[in-house]
Amino acid sequence: MGPADIERLERSVVAAVAPAEVVEIGGWLVPLDPGPIGRSKSAVPLTHDPDIPAMDEIAEVYRSRGLEPRFRLAEVPGLDAARAAAARHGLTGFQPTVMKLADAGQVAAVSDAPARLLERPDEAWTAVFMGEGFDPADAVPRIANLARAPGALFGAAGAGGTTAAVGVATLAHGLGGVHGMRTAPAHRGQGHAAAILAAFGRALMAQGVARVVLQVEEPNPARRIYRRAGFEQAWIYRYWR
Repeated sequence: MGPADIERLERSVVAAVAPAEVVEIGGWLVPLDPGPIGRSKSAVPLTHDPDIPAMDEIAEVYRSRGLEPRFRLAEVPGLDAARAAAARHGLTGFQPTVMKLADAGQVAAVSDAPARLLERPDEAWTAVFMGEGFDPADAVPRIANLARAPGALFGAAGAGGTTAAVGVATLAHGLGGVHGMRTAPAHRGQGHAAAILAAFGRALMAQGVARVVLQVEEPNPARRIYRRAGFEQAWIYRYWR
């Protein structure tokens, strides 16, 4: 990926989680949000050769808002100095997460099972997102952020028109995004998540979108579904906090 591609991707990823405030400092995008979404409250460089001294100013901006300094840094050689600077601030890298990209057409082709697309989350969608295995206190602010995201569509799928799996698609800076994919434990492995992904792919293609991005934690078994949908690794990042 070239510098322009990296910048567009990072701007899209941050816009998709709709932080309360975003500032730019020395080529870094600095989202400022008190909620639980890591991407909405972690500074990220818009290049893989960033301005390291700017990290001191960024840390002070976080503290001035009553927030802990946080950075989201890719595991690439060009960010070695940035990771060292984060460590000097007393921060440690956690939660290895894979940034993945796919062609919208491949995503659309992953399933021909039906799924529903909603402009707002309904009661059944919310029940799955906040259901067994998930923290309701974490889910409520996540839903609020995602509902503010540009072009948000809420996907739902399940047998007989029920809602057993949910997810969110966004559109920002010319890239589609997939977020918040969750399937109720009793309904996993039945193809519902793939049906939602395919519906997202079709909806994004209808808007002229060619590429889709998502992030998934390394241990997440859903990675096999994303591989089937054509998602390939761009890089791995960690949250420094």
